[in-house]
Amino acid sequence: MNESKEVRIFEDPESVAEAFALEFYHMISSSRQRFDIALSGGKTPKLLFEIFASEYSNKIPWERIHFWWGDERCVPPTDNESNYKMTQESLLSKINIDESQIHRIKGELSPDAAASDYILQIQSHLNERDNWPIFDLIILGMGDDGHTASIFPDQMEFLKSDKICEVATHPESGQKRVTLTGKVLNNANRVYFLVTGKSKAKRVSEIMNNLKKAQKLPAFHVEPAKGKTIFFFDQKAASKIS
Repeated sequence: MNESKEVRIFEDPESVAEAFALEFYHMISSSRQRFDIALSGGKTPKLLFEIFASEYSNKIPWERIHFWWGDERCVPPTDNESNYKMTQESLLSKINIDESQIHRIKGELSPDAAASDYILQIQSHLNERDNWPIFDLIILGMGDDGHTASIFPDQMEFLKSDKICEVATHPESGQKRVTLTGKVLNNANRVYFLVTGKSKAKRVSEIMNNLKKAQKLPAFHVEPAKGKTIFFFDQKAASKIS
């Protein structure tokens, strides 16, 4: 782990979400610029979004924030598996924000059409650095298999893809997903991982302590060259870090 990566460990998922929310509040309050953030799905982000809605709805300048997603399942926005739907219900519907600030992946389209549409949205709205789009912050989780966004261990080629988005296939269910690729993730100004739960402990330990095994895990390879990476762990996820 190099100096650009930072690890913060908290008692439980709720403490992780509270700490992240406070960090984000200070971050967004220190600037008056537009802020492009790519969100993650999952239980801990849901906790975070609920905290945003309950504790920060009138504190954060939502009018400056544009919402994106790091990945999305190829399902309609009304489907319970939709990352967009979870965010809409837990956060977006509870804050004052214009529809023009919400840039979802249109999972109701065919997978290839959804990926193409998302690429056009990104190219139309985001600044570039080294010919790749710049997100101010990307929130990522990590699966029990070490995947992040929807880049799975059997699709490591997406880490080096020359496309902004790819259509990924879940290795067990076969479900199609649209995901940002490695070069986009690694061009962000900040990448913050939210990783909680005992089931993540083995992979967390490998990423932090075992370079040989870590090389096989997509999450290990997300490390913006010109940005900052912070891992927010709860104690269970961090329990095997030496």
